Parts: sequence; C-alpha cells; structure tokens
Amino acid sequence: MADDFLHKQFPPYITKKGEAYMNSKQLAHFRGILGMLKGELAGDIEQTIQTMQDEATVFADPNDRASQESDIALELRNRDRERKLIKKIDESIARIDAGDYGYCNSCGVEIGLKRLEARPTATLCIDCKELEERREKQVAK
Repeated sequence: MADDFLHKQFPPYITKKGEAYMNSKQLAHFRGILGMLKGELAGDIEQTIQTMQDEATVFADPNDRASQESDIALELRNRDRERKLIKKIDESIARIDAGDYGYCNSCGVEIGLKRLEARPTATLCIDCKELEERREKQVAK
C-alpha cells in the first residue's frame, strides 16, 4: 500500500537519451522520495506513541494484560525497524549531499535507477548484494 502511494506521488524516473547518471534531476527525484518516506515513517512513530499513551489501561485479568503487553511489544518492534529505516534514509540523504548516492559502496559501479526506485536506501549494486547474501548464508550454516 505504501508503494502504491509512493508511486502516485513519485512516478518512476524515466531517463532521457544521453542523460548522465545521477544528474541533478535524478538526485532531486530520489531526495523527494527519501524525504517523503522519512516524513511518513516519523508520522507513524508519532501516532504510535500517541495511541500507546491514550490506550494505556491496567487490566485486572492476567490474560488481557498479557495480550496488551504482547501487542505493545509487537508495535515497538515495528517502530524500532522504522527507526532504523529512518537512519538509513538520513544516511542516503547525506550520500546525495556528498555526491556518492547511486554508486555501490563495495565496487563503485552504478547501482541503477530501477534498483533505487525499488529500494531508495540501497548502498550495494545487485551483484555485490547477491554476493553478500550468499556469504551470509554460508556463515549461518
């Protein structure tokens, strides 16, 4: 659902023939996407905090209390993931400012517009990411 909203606000960038990779228009496009995602996530976190404060109830029944604690724990895990994503978004915006956005941290090649459209916080090209995932699988065994 968030992806549908994102693509209505920011349709995928269409390159023109001979257009340089990561030119000012492309950087502005991705800065807009990252900014909107960050604002959306920050709003969700703020709404969760408000909801948790409003719904703070002490239940006499241990089952109700356990259910509420379980719900709160799940919500907090989700918000923690969103907090980490906000950090990645901030790092991506800093990479735009530094002129490093869109290039692989590992090998330095272009990440590609389609990959960045799908995951605007990507820091590795698809080949390096696949290699990293294979290594992680081997270590996990």
